Amino acid sequence: MDAFTLTAAYEILRQPLGEILPKVSAALATVVPHVDAAELSTHCAHSPFKAIGGTEGLATSELEPLLTAGVPGTPWQGVATVGGREREVVAVTSHATRRGALLVLVREDGAAPVGAAELAVAQALWDLVTSHFDRFATEAMPGALARSRAAADTRARVIAELTASHTAALSGVLGVLRSRALDDTTARATATDLAATALIEMRAAQRRDRALAEEPAQEAFERLAGELRPLLRHSPVRLDLGAPDSTRSLAADVAHSARAIVRSLLLVVLEQDSVRRVHVGWQLTEHELRASVRDDGAGALAPCDLGAGTIRDRLDVLGGRLDMDAVPGWGTTITAVLPLATPEAPADAAHPLTGLGEREVEVLGHLALGHRNRRIAEELHISESTVKFHVANILDKLGVGSRGEAAALFHAAA
Repeated sequence: MDAFTLTAAYEILRQPLGEILPKVSAALATVVPHVDAAELSTHCAHSPFKAIGGTEGLATSELEPLLTAGVPGTPWQGVATVGGREREVVAVTSHATRRGALLVLVREDGAAPVGAAELAVAQALWDLVTSHFDRFATEAMPGALARSRAAADTRARVIAELTASHTAALSGVLGVLRSRALDDTTARATATDLAATALIEMRAAQRRDRALAEEPAQEAFERLAGELRPLLRHSPVRLDLGAPDSTRSLAADVAHSARAIVRSLLLVVLEQDSVRRVHVGWQLTEHELRASVRDDGAGALAPCDLGAGTIRDRLDVLGGRLDMDAVPGWGTTITAVLPLATPEAPADAAHPLTGLGEREVEVLGHLALGHRNRRIAEELHISESTVKFHVANILDKLGVGSRGEAAALFHAAA
């Protein structure tokens, strides 16, 4: 680890999420010269794929093989398909996140190989950056969770609309091509194969996207179990675990929040001297996840003992609630109930950002920093007129009359 890596990481970590990839690319420009960059990661569940530069047509399916290329902890360099053609790339993978975080630096054709020292710097910088943002996902802070949920909603709607549209179009093509009224059998068979392949690829892409944005419930609970066991390793308190009996998947923000809430609740329960056994379990119903912490203590815990901090804030963001059942002499059961579907935000929602789209959240973040339209346009690589359009929508959705009021709501939600 050298001074360059630490300085570069410090500057990068100060940036909003949407500006991380350009800053990483700029920091590594002299270490690993490149012309384009792309990122595939899971710390940002609503937008796992990002790209800058001339990577038009780049697909996540092209990046996925690079997640396992080479030796873990060592960047891989070679030729890979990027944007539909062969390019020289350096692929840096960090395993700080659940499924790995990939940084791809696209180089000039015929570029000389990068030295081992330079590759080590790129690896160290990417590990620092991904570890930092994995912490945000793990801790599920309420403000970041609100913005993530808002962006995830927009992304899910777009994906669903595109999938339905493409499926209908390709199914229609297949119907026509399979018609007996066509005479050219060879052409019909070839076109049918092409259309069927396109449908298969589209469905595979949808599965890949879900794998990045969701976690199987049992896998999510196993991660929680791994986080809780060290807390009681040297304690006389026995930990019992009740994994969910379900093959369903959870949205990443729900899984992150459930783990963070249970960890916090367990720490509260362990403050009781009389506790000798704690049971942690998850149960999934059709519409909600019920994460419970049950102890065998004196049953003297009260709702006020849980505090009014981030536990309730996280639940408010997701439209959840906290139930408590304390029986003197028999113990306490605390249950966090999290809806599996996105709740409709009430008119007086504590976090009004849930009504904004992903780009609107980014623009609002710049407004909160006092940036003017020109600066926002430069930072987000869009036109000033587009910025004005987004600002008008933000003011309308938040029900405010000025940029200052919108910025105040952003800070309140963060």
